Amino acid sequence: MLLPSPVLRRSLRGLAALAALLILAGCEASTAPAPKFDRPVQIQRVSFQNADSEREFVGVVRARYETDLGFRVAGKIVTRIVNVGDSVTVGDVVARLDPEDLRLQVQSAEAELTAATSNLAQAVADFERYSKLKANGWASVADFDRKKAASDEAQGRLDRAQRALDLARNQRTYADLKADADGVITATFAEPGQVVAIGQPVARLAHRGEKEAVVALPETWLAEARKSKAIVRLWADRDRSFDARLRELSPQADGATRTYAARFTIENADDAVAFGMTATVTLTQAVDAKIAKLPLSAILNRGTGPSVYLVDTSNTLILRPVTVASFAEDAALVTRGIAEGDKVVTLGVQKLEAGLKVRTVEAQ
Repeated sequence: MLLPSPVLRRSLRGLAALAALLILAGCEASTAPAPKFDRPVQIQRVSFQNADSEREFVGVVRARYETDLGFRVAGKIVTRIVNVGDSVTVGDVVARLDPEDLRLQVQSAEAELTAATSNLAQAVADFERYSKLKANGWASVADFDRKKAASDEAQGRLDRAQRALDLARNQRTYADLKADADGVITATFAEPGQVVAIGQPVARLAHRGEKEAVVALPETWLAEARKSKAIVRLWADRDRSFDARLRELSPQADGATRTYAARFTIENADDAVAFGMTATVTLTQAVDAKIAKLPLSAILNRGTGPSVYLVDTSNTLILRPVTVASFAEDAALVTRGIAEGDKVVTLGVQKLEAGLKVRTVEAQ
């Protein structure tokens, strides 16, 4: 058996070592992580400006005092004199009931009064006769007391008949429904021929005088509404504006809209401000701080408060807590935590992490 020469053995050992190195290099190459590419993110540069605390709410013009007019007696409406939009003054007739039943009630009360008057006269005469008989000793005390009681009862019956007649006469005047203030008819609820109950609304009267803008406020603006300056503008004439003041704010939210009804008195409102017009109430709150408007999608809150992702000079993400003054419909108003010119990530912040290398794309 021939043994390999020393030179051949050294060559074989070198080839084996080379093969081992190649295998080890292949294993290391297979386990090495793939190179990371910078992730693109959309950014917006921070720009501070004076705080814009204005908010507009749309409502309608209403009278401060509105009254639903209704009859004080029941009956059938024979005529309704006014229509929606008619102006009325105190004492103007709005509608009339059929007066026949009321007239009969007056006649019945008058007949009862006549009978009570006659009964009283008879009772008084009997009492006077028994008074003389008792004085002469020809009548018992018991008979005298009965005649006196009958006289007092007759007097009471007469008083009741007189009050019933007064009431019947008053009710006859209630057949005419009259306006109790100057104003405008804004709605009607009954027509001629309809039978109405006592107090059932027939027409709605908006009193002439103070006019108000009625709007619905969200719960986030309840405190601001009390201390903000209010201005009212009409859609019919956007060039004019009226100062306004908050007069009434509902303590309870509407069950359907979850908003609170607010009534703003319009100062110096003239005839151009008509009932039912659409009005815009602008609330302005004086704020000294400056704010930066950021998209709502830039705000991240993982239970520790609002924060944003900033991109530093090395294109690395930094998570920065911020102070949000309020949230508008499409923006967050940030007052602290960021500086002028900072690059804020505005999309996909929920999927980012601090320290990640990114490539920025300016928002259009």
